[in-house]
Amino acid sequence: MGNKLKKLWESIVVKTILAIVAVLGIFAAVVSMIGYTEVTDALLEQYADGAFRTAGIALHFTDPNRIEEYLASGGEGEEYESALKRLQQICNSSGSTFVYVIVPDRSDYRHIQFLFSTMNQKTNYSRFPFGYVRETTNDEYALKYKRLCEEGSARELVIRDQGYIETDPHITAIVPLINSDGEVTALMCVQRQMEELITVRNSYINKVLLAMIFAAVAVILGLSLYLNHSVLHPVRIIAAEASRFASENITTGEKLTRKIRRRDDIGHLANAIDQMEEQVHNYVNHLTSITAERERISTELELAARIQEDMLPNIFPAFPERADFDIYASMNPAREIGGDFYNFFLVDENHLCLVMADVSGKGVPAALFMMASIIVLFDNAMLGMAPSEILERANDAICMTNREDMFVTVWLGILDLRTGVMTAANAGHEYPMILDGSGQFTLLKDRHGFVVGGMRGMRYKNYEVRLEPGAKLFVYTDGVPEATNRAGEMFGTGRTLDALNQNPAASPEELLANVKRSVSAFVGDAEQFDDMTMLCLEYKGKPE
Repeated sequence: MGNKLKKLWESIVVKTILAIVAVLGIFAAVVSMIGYTEVTDALLEQYADGAFRTAGIALHFTDPNRIEEYLASGGEGEEYESALKRLQQICNSSGSTFVYVIVPDRSDYRHIQFLFSTMNQKTNYSRFPFGYVRETTNDEYALKYKRLCEEGSARELVIRDQGYIETDPHITAIVPLINSDGEVTALMCVQRQMEELITVRNSYINKVLLAMIFAAVAVILGLSLYLNHSVLHPVRIIAAEASRFASENITTGEKLTRKIRRRDDIGHLANAIDQMEEQVHNYVNHLTSITAERERISTELELAARIQEDMLPNIFPAFPERADFDIYASMNPAREIGGDFYNFFLVDENHLCLVMADVSGKGVPAALFMMASIIVLFDNAMLGMAPSEILERANDAICMTNREDMFVTVWLGILDLRTGVMTAANAGHEYPMILDGSGQFTLLKDRHGFVVGGMRGMRYKNYEVRLEPGAKLFVYTDGVPEATNRAGEMFGTGRTLDALNQNPAASPEELLANVKRSVSAFVGDAEQFDDMTMLCLEYKGKPE
């Protein structure tokens, strides 16, 4: 039962009908409010005009110059009786409930004294006797009395629309009795009940409610039939077909447009579903082939990454039998495979060659160029040449077949392990950083030559650096100082030196870990755009 009610509540027909009924209800409420206000105002204006006309007629039969005389007579005398009789006739003939004359207490207007009091013979109320004094009903009456007696008001109207102790809902028209000296001596009051107003208003509201109920029932029946035939039935057909296609993922010979022959939005939807099925079916077939191709490429890239990793020395400690130096290196490519590379190898028993390079570009082309560069640099270095000559020969060899105009920046040094003298050459690469006798890493601004692979016939210059026992050398690619955070700020050379100098006495492996942590903390969750490669050498000196 609960599921049925839930489905019924979720039905588009039910929601549409409820929405329209709600709109009708709001419309009926607005119309009722406007009609209620308009009818009330019109009837009140009619009641007020009648009451004031009655009060104006009654003024002619009450002499304002004789108010004191009427009060002194005690409600007796031929003149008083004549005036009272005329007021009674006016009350009956005008349909008023009460016609009476009062003298308010002008000290605070909280009490009034009845001078004349008449009651319509058709009502069940009792009139007040002559001289009767009572409290003013409320502050509104007191305010009206004061305006008439002191402020020169010519007429006042009190509307009591909710019913009170003495009478049902009514209005009271009040006009002043002004003597020949221009003084207000008493107040003429005409009170009329508002039975007709209440009856008309109630009748109007009842009619609006009945009309709204009739309209709601008609809307519910009409919309139920229309929506079920025009919307729900074709939508169910479309939903069933969409569910079938989602589970089977195959098209059928019978199209929705043949089942739903319409040119409105439902027809357009059916046509769109037909087209979507065709496109999804074709896309899935295409995606299947693409996925297979991507899996093949991914497998090949993983193999290429392993080959690239195997091309670089990656087993540490690299020379466990050597006590005169320690070395550690790492490479973190921005993609599956990168274009940076490092290398270190013994040319002979006493000479260690160090290489740090960065190929232009990224991905597979850079990786292929990198592998060729490693081989060319290694082959020339093993011939026992100086660093400048190694770079020159490598440059000429690469330029001969470099049709893609790629290049590589290279720092290459050869350390004499007996003396600590390192001979190096720089082909457009980053400045190395060195830890010497000062106990802090500093930037070694060596002389730069042109990049390798850029132009044939280039010449490079050697320079020498003496490493004392305990000295350390740190070389890297631009992926370290150019690591960028989300704000677009680069890590920079200064932060690199700070990371190294956190613990300059640490081992090469720990130094690289410190730099990597500092870069990661600086970059945060920003994407790595370039390969990040580092190498650190500690020269311990020739053992005794």
